[in-house]
Formats: sequence, structure tokens, C-alpha cells
Amino acid sequence: MRVLAAMSGGVDSAVAAARAVDAGHDVVGVHLALSETPDALRSGSRGCCSKEDAADARRAADVLGIPFYVWDFAGRFAEEVVDQFVEDYAAGRTPNPCLRCNEKIKFAALLDKALALGFDAVCTGHYARLDGPPGDRVLRRAVDAGKDQSYVLSVLTELQLAHAMFPVGDTQKADIRAEAARRGLSVAAKPDSHDICFIPSGDTAGWLTERLGSKPGPVVDALSGEVLGEHSGVHGFTVGQRRGLGVDRPAADGRPRYVLGIEPVSGTVKVGPSEELDVHELTAERPVWASGTAPDGPIECVAQVRAHGGLADAVAELDGTVLRVHLREPLRGVAPGQAVALYRPDPTGDVVIGSGTLV
Repeated sequence: MRVLAAMSGGVDSAVAAARAVDAGHDVVGVHLALSETPDALRSGSRGCCSKEDAADARRAADVLGIPFYVWDFAGRFAEEVVDQFVEDYAAGRTPNPCLRCNEKIKFAALLDKALALGFDAVCTGHYARLDGPPGDRVLRRAVDAGKDQSYVLSVLTELQLAHAMFPVGDTQKADIRAEAARRGLSVAAKPDSHDICFIPSGDTAGWLTERLGSKPGPVVDALSGEVLGEHSGVHGFTVGQRRGLGVDRPAADGRPRYVLGIEPVSGTVKVGPSEELDVHELTAERPVWASGTAPDGPIECVAQVRAHGGLADAVAELDGTVLRVHLREPLRGVAPGQAVALYRPDPTGDVVIGSGTLV
């Protein structure tokens, strides 16, 4: 097969490309230039898409002996991921930019271009597994549970999964680094990127304030309606948040308060005790089914609402175009804008059924 290997400049994508070469595929490496400020160098494990990362990807391609290109997707990334991220926070939602990037960039814009150029598949360094032939693919959790990325890949459609390759999903991360060292790849010990790639400072609230400005509003006790303080913008909060609430006095019972809800129109942030965070039912829009076919009735599943953790047995069903997920035990810290991924409830619990965006 002709395979386009998306090479971020990290160790995972480099080894994924190497394994695609070993499998006998005709591999071409490509680095996606996503940053509008590529001159800004990565600092330790923060950020990505710098000139340093592009150079690391090129060196890995040279070692593997494959052609290498840099494709400028910065404009598309800014529109589909960065701008949407800002818009979601302004609307009181908590988006997952990695999930959005997979959906709109790596397996939409990139895959579309790859197919148009005659490639059969896009290969990435994601930690997930694919079983079955194209057209009947099953997306599964990675062997390394601590690195599993099936949650952020749960938005992929049947067609996108048919043209995807995840060669490192069957291996522990420590073994990937060791393999990279054996292959002579200079990225073997390179730190993983963390946080949000386009906010290398790690200060999400500050970054959002630069773009949205200060929009003061009240912090209100959700149970009593009492105004407890004032904030500078709803974009500084997410459901389940405990610190930085701008409240100058403790609750009457001395227990900590948490963000329970955000009302962007009125600019109100509602806070209260932890038990009020319990969620028993989820509602999601834009459902995606890995098989390409929606279920014709309620299905037993395991629901996951965060990239790592936030799991509960559940029953999911479609109500028109809306996905409703009834949890058998409550979950906490569930924020609109995140995804709910559904997994099969078998003993392994590692097969993705589908996903939706929480509203």
C-alpha cells in the first residue's frame, strides 16, 4: 500500500512510520505545519509544531530513507481547531482540541488530500488498535492503558477508520522508546508534548483572556442563589473546577465548592458542593458510529467522558438525532463540549462503538 505517515517530530510517529516501512509499504513522511508562529521553539514538553519539531521529523525520515514533506495546514487548523476552541469557551463549553484535531485535520483535511494523491492510508503514532479489514474495522484501546488514545479517536467515521493505521497501539510506550533508540532515531528520548499544543505556556485562562477580554459576571451559590463573588469571564471556568473560583469566604459547612454550571449569556458561574456534580444522564449531539450504522434500539455500553478516566456502565439510545446515555452509576465533572465515547461492555471493554459531543 501507499502510506502517508504523519510525522509530528515525536518518538511515537517516528516509530509508527518505521513499522509501516518494515511492513513493506511505500511510505512517504509528512509533517503538518499547524502553528501560525512556527519560529516559537518548544519549551521542554510543552507545545508542538515548531521548526524544531519539523526538523526532528525530517531527521527521522532520513534515517528511515523515505521521502519527506512539510504541508502547511496552519490556516485550516486555526479555523477548525483554534477558533472553535475560543468560541466554545466563550459559550461556556469545555472543548477537547486533540479530539477536534483528529476529526477535522488529521482524518479529514489530511486524509482527503492523501486519498486525492493516491495514498491508501494515513499512518499516525496514536496509541490505539485497529482490527479487521478496511470497511469492517474495529477500533480498540491500546495495550498501554496509560497512553490509550481511543477516546480522542472515537469521533472517526467508518470511512476514516478504513484508511487509518496505528502501528504503535500494540506496544508499551517504554518499548517504543527502546525501539526508537535501536533504530538510531534521535527522538528516542524526546519528551512527550503535554497540555494544549497551541498554548505552549500552559496558561489556558490567560491565553483565552487575551482573545476574549475581560467580561465580569457573578459567582453564585447554586443552592441559595447568593452572590459569592465576581469573575472576569466564564472562559476561565469549567464544570468540576475547584480552585480559582473568586469566592472570598468558605461555605457554611466548611466544605469546598465546585463549579456546577456556566451560563454564558448572563455571565453567571454557579458553584456548590461536590455531590451536586453527580450526573445520571448525558445528552450528546453529532453522534458518530464506528461501524457506520446507528443502533436500532437501546444498547448496553461503557461510557467514557474524559481522555483518561470518567467511566460508567450505561445504556445508550438515539432520540432522533440526539444521543441519550443513561448511566448506571453517576459520574462527576462532566462538562458540555467534551465527548462521550461508548465502548462495548464485554470483559475487555476496549472496542469503540461510537461517540457524541456532550451538550
